[in-house]
Amino acid sequence: MALFSISNSKANKLERQEFANEKELQHFVEINLDELFGIHFLATEFTISNGGRIDTLGIDENNAPVIIEYKWGENNTIINQGLFYLDWLFEHFADFQILAQQKLGKDIEIDRGSPRLILIAASYSKFDGYAINRMAENIEMWTYNKYRDILELRLVASSQSKESGIHEERKRATKISYEEYATSGHLEGKSETVKELFKEIQDRIMAFDNPGAIEEVSRKMYVAYRTNRNFVYINFRNNKLFLDVCLTPDKINSVDKSHIRDVTKVGHHGAGYSRFELNEFDQLEEATKLLKESYESTK
Repeated sequence: MALFSISNSKANKLERQEFANEKELQHFVEINLDELFGIHFLATEFTISNGGRIDTLGIDENNAPVIIEYKWGENNTIINQGLFYLDWLFEHFADFQILAQQKLGKDIEIDRGSPRLILIAASYSKFDGYAINRMAENIEMWTYNKYRDILELRLVASSQSKESGIHEERKRATKISYEEYATSGHLEGKSETVKELFKEIQDRIMAFDNPGAIEEVSRKMYVAYRTNRNFVYINFRNNKLFLDVCLTPDKINSVDKSHIRDVTKVGHHGAGYSRFELNEFDQLEEATKLLKESYESTK
């Protein structure tokens, strides 16, 4: 897709450029990892005991391990390599945990049951997207286009973990209660108003973009929604919802700021900076504007 700059109402096509090599691409992503994907950088070229080196290791906003692999030229083995490294992660989780604790402190709690594999390439074959849709892992395929001082990132395919015999064995091995992670579990015991408000908010969030562009991430203490990074964390109470958006109060322009609470220095679940308390249906329009603004900030 062509991009154009506009000067005095005249369109000027931007010429696509390329990183000099895979290392330059990798280095650029790693130094901008938090801004691009909301991921904390942990290691580069991490040597594993099974042989081979993981290009980039990180941990995301939901405390899930992340493996990033880069495809350069006609490298058709990137998916197989990524799966090989995911297997290593499941079998040698203690090694990852030690690394994360060294970088982020011993109190870091890691969601070991939901690791992500991110693949980054200029393009893929038409078969790659079909392949990951048949796999029982969290895999994301991203493409990029580089122009003079512009980088475009696009999610072209993703596959959230599916139920399979192998995956069930891994779940049992991690000793995590996945029922707690189900979105429906957050609604148990909540008022009918909260259930209806959440369903309405959920539908509105998913309508912000094309199907598959926004991912729902359910964790033990919250439900988050993300594109390349999280843009809202929803915390559930008996009679209300806390919508914690990833915008600081000074960046919010869509709603009355008197309705926003600054939670940047308040302990809470998730990593949102501004809180909107939703407990009535007549607040839905204002809440939607806020969520849309937070969503747009990640694009």
